[in-house]
Amino acid sequence: MLTHRLAVTADLPALRTVMDRAIADLQKDFLGPAQIAASRAVMGLDTQLVADGTYFLVEAEGRIAGCGGWSRRATLYGGDHSTELRDPALLDPTTNAARIRAMYTDPDFARRGVGRLVISLCEDAARAAGFARAELMATLAGEPLYRACGYTPIAPVTAESDGVAVPLIRMGKPLA
Repeated sequence: MLTHRLAVTADLPALRTVMDRAIADLQKDFLGPAQIAASRAVMGLDTQLVADGTYFLVEAEGRIAGCGGWSRRATLYGGDHSTELRDPALLDPTTNAARIRAMYTDPDFARRGVGRLVISLCEDAARAAGFARAELMATLAGEPLYRACGYTPIAPVTAESDGVAVPLIRMGKPLA
């Protein structure tokens, strides 16, 4: 059975472990080893989401099965360490899309509804905050889930770290 709650600061070490496992394991069918290593420079936990009270974790079998959040801030993707991607400006829900951010599923719980639950929680919260649209930056591994949840591609994006390109896809969805 899946349960969920908002993440708190004390959860950060465990969340980072889930993210590390997800990047290492779930990306390997889509990216080479150098791209997976480069992914760590552009992915990761944005602790602003936890501070804002918009980051969920899903638990199953006494463990964190996955996590993800939404944001009313302009940053579309990236963790605390990817400072060049960060923009803390608040978005206007009447003209901007909410951001679905930092979604990770522990590989032991992949394809068991964790990602769909996180997306649903984020969309409901963004809708309640007045947003009519959501956007996210999808990894190639995450794209099938997001498409199944109604997201459509906006544009391909290439993130780069140490000269290694990591393909991503900006996606969006109306929330109305």
